[in-house]
Amino acid sequence: MPKYFRLELLAVPALIVALNGCSSLYSETPLQTSEQPELEIPALGNVEYHTSQLANELFSMIRADRDYRYAVVNFVPVTSLKYNRNHQHPLMLLGHQLSDGLITEANRRGFITQDYKITNDILITGDAEYAISRDVSRLAPLQNVDFYIAGTITEQQEGAIVNARIVHVESKDVVASATKFFPAELFWQREKVTTRGGMIYRTDT
Repeated sequence: MPKYFRLELLAVPALIVALNGCSSLYSETPLQTSEQPELEIPALGNVEYHTSQLANELFSMIRADRDYRYAVVNFVPVTSLKYNRNHQHPLMLLGHQLSDGLITEANRRGFITQDYKITNDILITGDAEYAISRDVSRLAPLQNVDFYIAGTITEQQEGAIVNARIVHVESKDVVASATKFFPAELFWQREKVTTRGGMIYRTDT
């Protein structure tokens, strides 16, 4: 065998090792492969299933890297971009559930999330003790967060469209996004009377 051909063969493994050593936050191919079609399951009580499906798409092109920190915030109505506790809708709790559910889904996939609602101390009352609060005076400043996970909720007649995104904190670049339809009866049985746009509607079951 000629010497130059032998040297070429020796160089190939070294090149492969060098390429494998290069890691990146992004992946050219989806990391979460889910070839099976979505199951036909009842919506009531299965918000975890729909949240997992949304997470599959959201994290499919991002590698879990222990050097990066993620903060998940509440998902808000697309029209107002803020939570309205007086707005009555079957999915009015969906924004809160998505923020908590995506923390779980991110951790399951190896991502590190920072819970900014954890208090500096354990708070003890006459009835319970807790360490989660929205009282800013009891919370530590947000630290070393690289990405936000946020999104919007667009109400539909039979549910809501959820648009989720992962945003780089400093550049505001959207590095990943996903869309999923959430059925209206995830939290309660479908009702004959509901509200849309401040108006009362009666529906047939």
